[in-house]
Amino acid sequence: MQWECVTFEQLSVQQLYEMLKLRVDVFVVEQNCPYPELDNKDLIDGVYHLIGFQKDEIIACARLLPDGVSYETISIGRIATKQTHRGNGLGHQLMQSAIEHSQTIWGESNITIGAQAHLEAFYNQHGFIKSSEVYLEDDIPHIDMIRHVDEANISAI
Repeated sequence: MQWECVTFEQLSVQQLYEMLKLRVDVFVVEQNCPYPELDNKDLIDGVYHLIGFQKDEIIACARLLPDGVSYETISIGRIATKQTHRGNGLGHQLMQSAIEHSQTIWGESNITIGAQAHLEAFYNQHGFIKSSEVYLEDDIPHIDMIRHVDEANISAI
């Protein structure tokens, strides 16, 4: 598995296409949820895209956002793994890599995510704790979760 963390401008046309296709396949097609995938956040200065390759194929991605874009803290979003590559720990590798890249870019900081509620236990394994009540986003139950710097070292895998 190879990871690359780049700005929007650094993505090749092929990488951009594959990343957006992966996100649409997961969030729109698989989850049968029409929503505005292209939300303009990809273009904001300071936003990074973490893409995971196996050979030349993008099979995982996440979006790393500076504080003030989605939440007061830095955040990780658009976390997706290709359906054919699930079940072998790729999601955990993706989250660990996203956390590490976020800390490299912005230093040791709290990180907030908007997680699908059924994935709470998964994100708990990476030091995230529930910080909101359940809310609907695009008709899917979500919760906000935060990974505090001082607690993350204790509870992360």
